[in-house]
Amino acid sequence: MSTIGVIGGSGLYEMPGLHVVDRVSVSTPFGAPSDDLVCGTLNGQRLVFLPRHGVGHRKLPTEVNYRANIFAMKQLGVEWLIGVASVGSLREEIAPGHFVVPDQMIDRTVHRPATFFGNGIVVHVGLSQPVCPVLTAALAEASGRVGMTVHDRGTYICMEGPQFSTRAESLLYRQWGADIIGMTAMQEARLAREAEMCFAVLALATDYDCWREETAAVAIGDVLRILKENVANAQRTIGEVAPRLTASRTCGCVSALAHAIITERSRIPAEIVRDLAPLIGKYVA
Repeated sequence: MSTIGVIGGSGLYEMPGLHVVDRVSVSTPFGAPSDDLVCGTLNGQRLVFLPRHGVGHRKLPTEVNYRANIFAMKQLGVEWLIGVASVGSLREEIAPGHFVVPDQMIDRTVHRPATFFGNGIVVHVGLSQPVCPVLTAALAEASGRVGMTVHDRGTYICMEGPQFSTRAESLLYRQWGADIIGMTAMQEARLAREAEMCFAVLALATDYDCWREETAAVAIGDVLRILKENVANAQRTIGEVAPRLTASRTCGCVSALAHAIITERSRIPAEIVRDLAPLIGKYVA
């Protein structure tokens, strides 16, 4: 049995067919995750859910402890990790209500830790493909099977927030080739790769970003209304994809650290070896 992790809104784990087994408080070397993790089973697969912003949506995107969230997932044995996130559309063809499973990312954040490493250990993982191609394809197929309009590729630009874009920024991002814009997925992608998890984003388009002059500027009320409508569709997609993810992973995600640890093993501080054992234990033992 494989273990699937889902990071998103707290409503995602209130889905038909999910048998909740436990709610777990996890301690990590990077502090506490956003909230307790909900562990259960769905369609024969073990699932672990975490509300990214905490139950009740208490944390700004910049305040989310991404390192603790991903590390906690690793400690609980997660191999496949899905980040469910609302996004703004930068393309006419990506209408509010559509799903996007992006295959590329651009990072515009400036205030967030983006690695588990440092303090005596240097690691350089590859990120040319920032998401897992196997999981990305599976999510896109599952979205189509439940009847959603889904775009199976695209570039996600991650902004700092919490404010939405200026129109000049939105137009610039379109010129860069970005297709959707959000505030959370980039750090999750970086850290999931360092944790050797297969990661993909299920992006829920809630609005046209403010580049579209014939449309009013982004209104949070409209965003929340469309997002609420799409929660059930995201639940159905997760339920559809879960039994198709096996415990046998053949992609490069599973060995992302194999040649990425640059520091001489004998010079890695003992406390780093101890604290990061779930990540590096098989390479430095």
